Amino acid sequence: MLRNKFGLCGAAIIAGVIACASARAQDAITFKGKTLTIVTSTGPGGVYDLVARLIARHMPGHLPGAPGMIVQNMPGGGNVVAPNYMHEVAPKDGTWMCVVNNAVPLNQMLDGRGVRFDSAKFNWIGSTGGRNEMVFIMRSAGINSVEELTQKEAMLGGTGPGSSIVIYPTVMNNLLGTKFKIVNGYKSSTEVFLAMEKGEVVARSGSIASIHTTFPQWLRDNRIVFLAQVGSVRDRELPDVPLLSELAKNDEQRQIMNLVSSPSALGQPYFLPAGVSPERVALMRAAFATTMADAAFLADAERAKVEIMPVPGEEIQKIVEAVTGAPADIVAKARQALGQR
Repeated sequence: MLRNKFGLCGAAIIAGVIACASARAQDAITFKGKTLTIVTSTGPGGVYDLVARLIARHMPGHLPGAPGMIVQNMPGGGNVVAPNYMHEVAPKDGTWMCVVNNAVPLNQMLDGRGVRFDSAKFNWIGSTGGRNEMVFIMRSAGINSVEELTQKEAMLGGTGPGSSIVIYPTVMNNLLGTKFKIVNGYKSSTEVFLAMEKGEVVARSGSIASIHTTFPQWLRDNRIVFLAQVGSVRDRELPDVPLLSELAKNDEQRQIMNLVSSPSALGQPYFLPAGVSPERVALMRAAFATTMADAAFLADAERAKVEIMPVPGEEIQKIVEAVTGAPADIVAKARQALGQR
């Protein structure tokens, strides 16, 4: 009994020593004189870019050494170029982090073209939160429901197969019989918005937050129709728009659509590459969380009409691992729904 008590006590002492050593290692980290970089998988002008620049303005004050921080846009490949760069090139010292389209982990499982990374191995440091993705169309197209879209073709703009802009309408085409004609090749989400404004395409998917920040007049003037939304519960601003999962015709389709809807829980997620030390990961998670509660940051976000609903890095890590570890049979069926084999 005495030996067991000693063993428990010894384990507690060892755990305490490890915790103290980790805290000392964090205290020894400084970014003084350095410039940190946030890579975005999207182009300039969109909501991902906007929020990244707000973080770059405020997060350095919560890091040791008060470093500089810049944003580098790295769009392309349906949001795959940026995470590939983080995996293969970016330094592994905590000075480079990345915000990616939240469909990237899902795309790794369902399509995988061009993917040279494993999302589950990245060190996720947190998310600014997000709202449901919306599938919407210009009212001038004369289509007002998913049912009408099964009878009439609509041109939809996309950035590549790895983006939610393309994943959701493709699933709708293959499972629900909608007639989106998907036009890929746009370099950024902002370019798709501009293409809609010019009439090159009439539809896309994206968050309502991105509409508020990019083309708020579309909402003010009632110029768009919301056909479906992607998430686990309906967005409070659009309670009458059906969820993708609610449009499923049977249980199998519902399972597929639940998997496809998983990115909404990630919001706008940020990560460090694999290989960064645990002490630096913990430090960056703490600094990110503190920034999300910073009054000046929140005031800037409010002025930019961006809603912040932070999710801790540990929770984002679990969600990504759940997506990349989804049951093989559901993944296979979802791949079929995307036209993959």
